[in-house]
Amino acid sequence: MKYSPDIHHRRSIRLKGYDYSQAGAYFVTLCAQNKECLFGEIVDGKMMLKEPGLIVEDCWGWLSKQYPHVILDTWVVMPNHLHAIIMITYDGRGGSRTAPTVMAIRKPLGRLIGAFKTVSTKRINVMRETPAVPVWQRNYYEHILRSEEELIRTSEYILNNPARWAEDENNPAVIGNANGHRVM
Repeated sequence: MKYSPDIHHRRSIRLKGYDYSQAGAYFVTLCAQNKECLFGEIVDGKMMLKEPGLIVEDCWGWLSKQYPHVILDTWVVMPNHLHAIIMITYDGRGGSRTAPTVMAIRKPLGRLIGAFKTVSTKRINVMRETPAVPVWQRNYYEHILRSEEELIRTSEYILNNPARWAEDENNPAVIGNANGHRVM
């Protein structure tokens, strides 16, 4: 195979020209490496977390503690992925008649997701005694939520996700089955 300088060039799935550090609500989905069911299992429509899933849950919560401009809305850890709504806020201080103090630099969405993946991967790998083994797929899905209705609809989708696991496109029993029927 002949070397091409574009061989490692990946097409961005982000909205071109959009500032992902600006205030807004974002729906994200992060998948485990090879969609491995590492984080737990669905039992009677409810997610039962294993130790790696508990770490994911704890590390996701860490984001809002670490970064004052982050609010974590609805989210769920699934057997092999995480669905979440993350909000980036304006964190300037000051009332309507006072000038805001110096605003801290806000990390954009991609850097926040990167920080979460790094922290959770390190902790999971320490627990599994598997240094440098990837836990997450390289990229993630994101969608900008542009209205209150979209926020509510997405939140309901996330909350109902465990009950719909049998039809979930990330469920290994459904993956590769064009009809969406469970593969036994």
